[in-house]
Amino acid sequence: MSTTEVKRFKRRLEGVVLSDNNEQTIVVNVSRRYKHAVYNKFINKSKNYHAHDSDSKAKVGDRVTIIESRRYSKTKTWELVSIN
Repeated sequence: MSTTEVKRFKRRLEGVVLSDNNEQTIVVNVSRRYKHAVYNKFINKSKNYHAHDSDSKAKVGDRVTIIESRRYSKTKTWELVSIN
């Protein structure tokens, strides 16, 4: 067996920063659009994620990309990758 490490797939999400009040934490709103199976209407659904921002670079209103990461706290399991 080789000693190279296999990188695990991490989910990527894009959203808008709603809050940057806490130290090293941002709240990102991720919205998705899907078609209802029965009514064939398009539905917008959104969810808020707490993400780790170690340098506090992201500000309210920025579009950002976040990925899954280790657990930083009870609610914070995402990490900021880039500001788009």
